[in-house]
This record gives sequence, C-alpha cells and structure tokens, in this order.
Amino acid sequence: MKLYTALFCGIFAASSALAGGDAKHPIQQTWSFDGMLGVVDKPSAQRGFQVYKEVCASCHSLSRISFRNLHDLGFSEAEVKALASSYEVQDGPNDDGEMFMRPGRPSDKLPSPYANEKQGRSLNNGAYPPDLSLMVKARPDGANYLYSLLTGYEDAPADVALLEGQHYNPYYAGQKIAMPKPLSDGQVQYMDNTEASVDQMSKDVVYFLQWAAEPEMEARKRLGLKMLSFVGIMTIIFYLTKRKIWSDLH
Repeated sequence: MKLYTALFCGIFAASSALAGGDAKHPIQQTWSFDGMLGVVDKPSAQRGFQVYKEVCASCHSLSRISFRNLHDLGFSEAEVKALASSYEVQDGPNDDGEMFMRPGRPSDKLPSPYANEKQGRSLNNGAYPPDLSLMVKARPDGANYLYSLLTGYEDAPADVALLEGQHYNPYYAGQKIAMPKPLSDGQVQYMDNTEASVDQMSKDVVYFLQWAAEPEMEARKRLGLKMLSFVGIMTIIFYLTKRKIWSDLH
C-alpha cells in the first residue's frame, strides 16, 4: 500500500508538473460540478474520500479540511465522530508544559502523515508530497488533468527511453514520471459496493478533491443565481418605470 500511496509524491510535484510542454491534452470528462448550476456528486465524493483515506493519506495531507466538514458530503454526526476518534492528534501543552496525543475530534483538521517537512522528504527520496487541498485548482483544467493522469499510465513508445524507476504517462509534463501507477482494479472495497475500477476510483477522487478545494461552491453558486435573479427583476422594474415616466412627459 505504501508503494501506491507514495505515487502521489511524484504525480503532483509542482516543479516537475511545470517543466516541459509536451504533455498530452487532458481527456475531457463531463463533471456534475461544471457550470452555473453545477453540484458535487456527493456519493462519488464520499467514495473519493475513501480512496484518499486508504490510498493517498499516508503520503499526502489535506490541511484545509476538518473532520466536521465531511458533514457536507453526507456523513452523519456519528460517522464523523467515529472517524475523527480513529486518529491520534497532537495537543497541548498540558499542565506540565508537554505536548501529548489524544483521539481526534470533529473540530480537528485531518492530520498530516508527517511530523514536519524534513520527515516527509526523508521518507520520499527528498521530495515533499504536496498538500492536496487545492490540487484541482492548482493545475490548468485541473479535474480533467487529474483524471487523465490517474488513468493514463501505459507502455512507453519504442522511441522513448525510460531510466530505472521511471514510468510513462503521456499526460504528465515530460511524459516520464518517477512513481508507478497508483490505482489498480479492486484496490479498495467500496462501502456501497460500487465496482472499484481504475476509471471509477479516478473519477471519485476527482470529485472529492474538487469538493475539498471548494467546499463552499454550491452555496456560492446558489447565491450567484439569486443575485442574477434579483438584478434581472430590478432591471425589468426600472425599465418599466422609465417607460412610464417618459410616456407621461410626452
């Protein structure tokens, strides 16, 4: 499992992602969160959280998200409390001035897998795995890019020479990535019994990371629609008022 989770350390390394311009254009998918009326597919995002927890979390943090935020994805209060308490969180200092570990609470942020950056680098060949909270927003066409990257591993063409430890992915900048394919069919056992294919898990992770990047997205879009409706109604009222005033003057 560590081998799979370590992949994300190479996938999302910012310096590598920005280097080279020969990456293949991402596969365009239809996402429920696109557009003015877009919403997050909650069941898919819940499954994506499971993939994150079981595959990604031992390597990557999600520092912007608290356990209680998972209520927004449809997790019950009891589920959130049980999930939080399954983690050990550092707290303190206590009365003796010492830090201590305690079970997590819903108000806690999801803990980082590393005590500090140096530990993260030492466990990942010098590369510090980036936080995934804003990863969908950190890449152009982020949702389609992440989906394409996760599903895009293939055998290298005959004219592409790979060094030891490199793998071929045409959607990655430079097309050579250091870590192996992260997902394999049946790698997780979904709680709702959805078939855990690579394609399905990749979409679910994208839905979850989209939600993590913008937990307020649906509320923001609803507010925007209300404001547009208000402006539209007021425009009609002002126009009719103008017509009435000018008609009286004539």
